[in-house]
Amino acid sequence: MAVAQLQALIFDVDGTLADTEMAHLAAFNHAFAEVGLAWHWDVLLYRRLLSVAGGRERVTHYWRNLPAAERTLDDEGLTHILPRIEAIKAHAYRASVEAGQVAMRPGVLSLIEEAKGLDVRLAIATTTSPSNVSALLTSALGAQWSGYFDVVEDAGTAQRKKPHPQVYLQALARLGLPAGECLALEDSANGLQAAAAADLAVVITPNDFTAHHDFSGALRVLPDLAGVTVAALRDWHTAAPASAASG
Repeated sequence: MAVAQLQALIFDVDGTLADTEMAHLAAFNHAFAEVGLAWHWDVLLYRRLLSVAGGRERVTHYWRNLPAAERTLDDEGLTHILPRIEAIKAHAYRASVEAGQVAMRPGVLSLIEEAKGLDVRLAIATTTSPSNVSALLTSALGAQWSGYFDVVEDAGTAQRKKPHPQVYLQALARLGLPAGECLALEDSANGLQAAAAADLAVVITPNDFTAHHDFSGALRVLPDLAGVTVAALRDWHTAAPASAASG
């Protein structure tokens, strides 16, 4: 049986393309203060909260798990204030990106440029917002960043959050490629589970917020993408067992 050739790379965004989590954390805390909530997330708490995908979902999960004495908002109050938190947080995050406070991870830009030059197709599969994706990639690649990617799937197109595979299944459908000809790049257990559920092989580059996750079933777990080439990815992909994506 012929071995499927690697035709496309599908990138997660937060934590994979860039070290975004400290900027997101600061933006959440800024939003809480702006709406008058005495909430403050530290790094250890935020590391745990990242197991819940999606900003609105993360805030709701945190609120639900507060001791009753500290839950100053009822259901209606939370529903009313969530859109304000989201808007303020998004503005603060974009401001930090535009100020150059969010760094792309090592090796990411060189791999994107090399893949583009070799006609390897590129896609985004994230459950972050379209505005966050645009802010980050405009800063990194310029205003024409979308020209690098054949497909962009995000929270605006995929309503179900990782670890559900919706965003990957939609990316594959729009690429018009089978999972066996693509490779996902992720940083978290939720991302790995989502990609694997779509039958994708996955390369993981953990960060400080996800290094403790279980990455069983990943094709490779690397510190970052520094020095990683398309040729190396193709070699790993070709040598992967048939069960690499399913764990």
